[in-house]
Amino acid sequence: MVSRKAVAALLVVHVAAMLASQTEAFVPIFTHSELQKIREKERNKGQKKSLVLQKRSEEVGPLDLVEPTEEEENQVIKLTAPVEIGMKMNSRQLEKYWAALEELLGEALLSTQNDK
Repeated sequence: MVSRKAVAALLVVHVAAMLASQTEAFVPIFTHSELQKIREKERNKGQKKSLVLQKRSEEVGPLDLVEPTEEEENQVIKLTAPVEIGMKMNSRQLEKYWAALEELLGEALLSTQNDK
């Protein structure tokens, strides 16, 4: 016969697997304090960039034409590059949002046909 410990262990694993398959859980990769540090760093970077742009505009003057630097040109290229957007849904979510997705897809197809 199988020992009680083995049966109990298998039961715990089975229940955990069932719960994991039923829930749509979010497992955080970063802790709350790490996320705050990351946001603060991004905010500081944004402030530094705005200060650099402000100093540059003060040096040049309001009416002078300025040639964009290579870094600015690269940023423009990155911003205008096409982006692919994707979404993953399980069967329950698909059933729930089917009508809305169908409507959005129809609008997207109509807009591409009208553009041609």
